[in-house]
Amino acid sequence: MYALYIANKNYSSWSLRPWVLMETLGIPFEERLVPFGQGPDGHDFRRFSPNGKVPCLHDGATVIWDSLAIVEYLAERHGGVWPADAAARAFARSAAAEMHSGYAALRQACSMTCGLRVRLHRIAADLQRDLERLQEVWRDGRSRFGGPYLAGPEFGAVDAFFAPVAFRIQTYGLELDQPAMDYAARLLALPAMRRWYEAALAETWRDAAHDQETLASGTVLEDLRRAAGA
Repeated sequence: MYALYIANKNYSSWSLRPWVLMETLGIPFEERLVPFGQGPDGHDFRRFSPNGKVPCLHDGATVIWDSLAIVEYLAERHGGVWPADAAARAFARSAAAEMHSGYAALRQACSMTCGLRVRLHRIAADLQRDLERLQEVWRDGRSRFGGPYLAGPEFGAVDAFFAPVAFRIQTYGLELDQPAMDYAARLLALPAMRRWYEAALAETWRDAAHDQETLASGTVLEDLRRAAGA
């Protein structure tokens, strides 16, 4: 069976991508959660991940240590990861790759933290551009391929890559157009996303670096997480 190494569900947007894909598609795996800041060097991930980062997938002796590479590895072995239609598949791969390497302002200003509700100090111009591009991609995919997901009627890898954005929209109260808000709500309602969210709220670990990123961007209005150390 696959072993998927992830970090805190409250913070780790990269871990969420293969996790929610495998959960939703019914691909069996063993979850191995290693919290941020628990090793002697603060992030003791090198013992299972060559680059010291998560997520990391182990398939016997084979190790895959990047979320996009994990998705492609799974696509070689399981159906439904990418759409069967060539045009939809090309769009899905392009949009997932853009998410993988882009949206720097969104990542910087809206670090993932599932259990908080935050009011941003401001929407900077670069963040606004990212939000407009996000809406454009979501609108394009759903209109071209019929929805309700980005590349057609079924949830797939491209949706998994944007799943962390749905949590960011919820956390920071981001205001997008109605079709984008509807799509984000659809992602948040997925059973796998609900399980991830409930587990994130139950975590008692805290990572100071992640929390400081959030405090630099906005004012915390509500903390829904279980108390630290409880």
